[in-house]
Amino acid sequence: MGPVRTGAAVAVLSLALAVAFAQKDTPVTSMDDVLLREQGSVEPVDQGTADHRKFESLQREFATGPDVTRACLECHTEAAKQVMETSHWTWICPRAREELADRHGEEPDRIGKGAHVINNFCIALASNEPRCTSCHAGYGWEDKTFDFEDQTLVDCLVCHDQTGEYKKFPTGAGHPNYEPREWPKGSGNIWQPPNLTRIAQNVGKPTRRNCGVCHFWGGGGEGVKHGDMDATLAKPQRSLDVHMAVDGPDFTCTECHTTRDHKIAGRCFTIPAFEERDYVMRGIRGEFDLMVCESCHSAEPHAASVLNGHTDKVSCEACHIPTMAPLRPTKMWWDWSRAGRMSDQGKPYTETSQIGGVEVPSYDTKKGRFIWALNAEPEYYWFGGDVEHVFQDDVIDDTTPGRDRGVRKGEHDELDLDQPVISINTLIGSYDDPSSRIYPVKVHRGKQPY
Repeated sequence: MGPVRTGAAVAVLSLALAVAFAQKDTPVTSMDDVLLREQGSVEPVDQGTADHRKFESLQREFATGPDVTRACLECHTEAAKQVMETSHWTWICPRAREELADRHGEEPDRIGKGAHVINNFCIALASNEPRCTSCHAGYGWEDKTFDFEDQTLVDCLVCHDQTGEYKKFPTGAGHPNYEPREWPKGSGNIWQPPNLTRIAQNVGKPTRRNCGVCHFWGGGGEGVKHGDMDATLAKPQRSLDVHMAVDGPDFTCTECHTTRDHKIAGRCFTIPAFEERDYVMRGIRGEFDLMVCESCHSAEPHAASVLNGHTDKVSCEACHIPTMAPLRPTKMWWDWSRAGRMSDQGKPYTETSQIGGVEVPSYDTKKGRFIWALNAEPEYYWFGGDVEHVFQDDVIDDTTPGRDRGVRKGEHDELDLDQPVISINTLIGSYDDPSSRIYPVKVHRGKQPY
């Protein structure tokens, strides 16, 4: 990791940009309720013009995920090629701003979590591929030898399974388990292999659950990374999310994150959610058609002109997302420096705590100490769409105290402003920047040992 081996507290900014209006009155839903269904209780699949249960090529047992993909490609001949052009496959931003690429001496297409970019959750992909890539839309990314050109390694099921029974194994480099396996180790909990034939015969358009199996659990656990995405969004009530509410419009993620040839609209590391405030209705621009609130609601959505007068400098989210993590907590502080402690018996151990009735890990021998927050107020920053990233090979200043750098201390952390503090992945924006507005932000802070 080179210069990232610092003992300073490290701050990272993560935008909380869900289109939700959070309240406290929605019941907490368990992981099993929202992501899994009992065996034998598959809900009817919208088959469209094809009932996959009748396909002859799917009337057999499948030994592995790639075997299923081979069968899919017999009819969907271009699907894998399309997936391979997306950031869900490469984990690289599909286009990069030249100035960022020039600053780091890299080709413009090499910015993303698959290359160079770091964070202060699990630091970086390199050396931990089998764990991190359990959320990759493919099979077998274990190290640098992964073949990104092999179409059979594209995972069709993770996005299209409608049974709720398909799960990638946590350390399987994107594969499900093909035989019974214990997880976590020593727990006695046995994961049974999924019925790949049944799953392949019951596929359909991606649901919130399909997206959520990775995005709700980014960073190693539910709600860890984002203060606005966790399993409660799988079946939200209107008081949690007015757009995806099951008692309202019942939008899927792809209703706004429009998809064309498997390319999914949304911001990327170097692609802002909008450019030059040029709003169009979603689905019009094409490959880089990125969605914003104004695409449906216009830049003047209010009946009162005094409110519309604020939209030039205040984002929609600043008013309509008053709190983050309203129902399930999100991780705010990660102290790696405390990792390595053993129990009285000399063994690794974990500790948990209760946050709003939800049990979360507060200490792990392997990872250190955590602080979580529930229904927390975000911080507010000027943001114009660009982010200043820190790369693995950057030389960083690990000598300047945080208070001398103007770093803020969060409500839910143990940041020592007398110690060196490095801000990574910093939002760029200011009042004088015509493209900037005030946004609510989750700031995740942490500490790494020398």
